[in-house]
Amino acid sequence: MKHVFVVDPKVFRDQQWKMDGLVDSIGQYFRNQEKPDFSILFSHYPRDAIGIIQKQVAQVEPFETTRVYAIGGDDILFDCLNGITELPGMELAVSPHGDTNSFIRIFGEGKAELFKNIVSLAESDTVTTDIIKVGNNCAINGCSIGANSAKAMKKREIRDRMGHGISRLFTGFWFFVNNVSSTFNKEIIAHHYHITIDDADHSGNYSQILVVNSPYFGRNKVALKGAAPDDGLLDVILFKSVGPFRTLRSIKRYFRGKIPSNCIRVQAKKIHLKSDTPMWIKTDSEFLRDTSMTFEVVPGGVQVVAVNNLTYQGI
Repeated sequence: MKHVFVVDPKVFRDQQWKMDGLVDSIGQYFRNQEKPDFSILFSHYPRDAIGIIQKQVAQVEPFETTRVYAIGGDDILFDCLNGITELPGMELAVSPHGDTNSFIRIFGEGKAELFKNIVSLAESDTVTTDIIKVGNNCAINGCSIGANSAKAMKKREIRDRMGHGISRLFTGFWFFVNNVSSTFNKEIIAHHYHITIDDADHSGNYSQILVVNSPYFGRNKVALKGAAPDDGLLDVILFKSVGPFRTLRSIKRYFRGKIPSNCIRVQAKKIHLKSDTPMWIKTDSEFLRDTSMTFEVVPGGVQVVAVNNLTYQGI
């Protein structure tokens, strides 16, 4: 087996010593193996890891297994997933060192630290896991279309424009302005979608649409109780368009793990969305704008390393 470690340096920020210690621990473990075959690589910008991984895989013997380790947060996990998808003999290990590590939470409360142990990651077996095919990309956690994605996309634009030298108070003010203006923007909270979920038509005005593969997102939020990444289905939540204040209340209720009364929940294998104007789409950690998008489950699309024989924990 070949082991490819892809490190996202930005998640360590001013903790270079921590990254150096991690790299040393990888080297110490594999140099003690009879036939060490490992690489430690660094991803410096979005999607950089995809090319890195594919170059490594090109050097692997036919029928040999390659285990790719996503060391960082949700950003590097997304890139590593898209780097291995549709390639034969690939496995995905998640080592959560980022600010947000959504997917790993499904293995159980307080279990994330176990996935930072290099020996455990290298020696553990995998569990078969579904993924979401989103156009030419793949996601493992979930996708959001509409209000929250629009707000998040605009927040990222504000942060990028202002840079790191602007005070948190000033940046926070513009984030607040963005949230308020988005909430009262009918194009966002009452967007018209042409929607086909499997064979059923759900077209209408919605403030937000979620396509969920796993129950968690963000640092501590619940995307959907009962969602499972190994059931061969996607969970879909449609937020029917209501007024601005009801929209805020429904989203807050949803963030508390409850399904608001203006929501429709269904399970499906394939969801197709069309819009006359570009939609705001977030797939795991990447943003897209498009007028047409298909979301489709790929049952057993990836083998995910589960340390200590852990299994997915439903909520």
